[in-house]
Amino acid sequence: MIFMFKRIKIKKDEIGLLFRDGEFVKPLETGTYRTLFLNPFHGTRVDVVSLRAPWLEHAQLDAIVDSGALEGRAEVIDLKDHQRALVWVDGRFDRVLGPGRYVAWTRIREVRHEIRDARELRFEHGDQEVIFKAETAAKWLNIFMIEDGYVGVAFKNGDFLETLKPGKYATWNDAGKYKVYNLDVREKVLDVTGQDIMTADKVTLRMNAVVSYRVVDAVKAVTQVNDIDQALYRETQLVIRAEVGLRELDRLLGEKDAVAEATASALKKRAGEFGLEVRSLGIRDVILPGDMKDLLNKVIEAQKAAEANVIKRREETAAMRSQLNTAKLLEQNDVLMRMRELEVLEKIAQSSNLQVVLGNEGLCERVLKLL
Repeated sequence: MIFMFKRIKIKKDEIGLLFRDGEFVKPLETGTYRTLFLNPFHGTRVDVVSLRAPWLEHAQLDAIVDSGALEGRAEVIDLKDHQRALVWVDGRFDRVLGPGRYVAWTRIREVRHEIRDARELRFEHGDQEVIFKAETAAKWLNIFMIEDGYVGVAFKNGDFLETLKPGKYATWNDAGKYKVYNLDVREKVLDVTGQDIMTADKVTLRMNAVVSYRVVDAVKAVTQVNDIDQALYRETQLVIRAEVGLRELDRLLGEKDAVAEATASALKKRAGEFGLEVRSLGIRDVILPGDMKDLLNKVIEAQKAAEANVIKRREETAAMRSQLNTAKLLEQNDVLMRMRELEVLEKIAQSSNLQVVLGNEGLCERVLKLL
């Protein structure tokens, strides 16, 4: 029989794992060893591993752990299906571990771990910002962000779970169905474009409106309707159509603010049922058919002409009344009559070469004599 020997040296930062006939025997500490091989396949072998790794990865890891030989040399982390582990090495976060058995050498490095129950679904930790940056975090954690001005509505297995404020969150993967809806809770403006509406006097028109609103109940906004913008748009169209249908065209054009107030009141009640607060509603445009525009222009033109006629007649009446009053005063007062005559002669003298000789007799009579 041929005997084969192999010299193996194990350094101070290494450890040897001795196997004989494929079975783990014991660990070998620092030193030099001579190993006897009866044959290359079923003899003795030593696997040398570094203690600085710090993780032991080996095909026969379970056998090594079950032997109990690693006690005092390494830390064994054994995780069930619902468990996860957070591991720190030398005071620095190293990795997130899923179900399975792991071995970390503790002779050279300081290893610390925390075991978490993934059935809790939500992950929270004081050092979560550091944990999120680890390469293994993305494998076991679903990390998401709720931005400023938004809220998150979280559901677990289809049931409402919680409302999330702005911030960074994480859930364990493969530990239940978890879904978060992001909702913008800032005030928003919705343009409601024209729709064909018939007034009480059978005139068809188009009306554009603008609605400002915000989400006040995020849970209702998610559970009551599938699209809050579309729902609000549809409800605004319906309430506008109802309010316009109650009024004739002339009344509608004269009561746009009243229509807006009535529409806003009806819309607030309906929008509140799916978690929205309507802040304001305004009627922006009322668009009439072309022939109706021409007709209204003619009506307005006639109204303005009639108003101008009335004003002109009123002014003429006032002028004639003034002349009548002046004539009565002149008739009753000779001095005023004389002053009036002088004003007339002054105007005549300015426009001709007429020479006037004043005397005691009436001015009008003397003018007649000159003529």
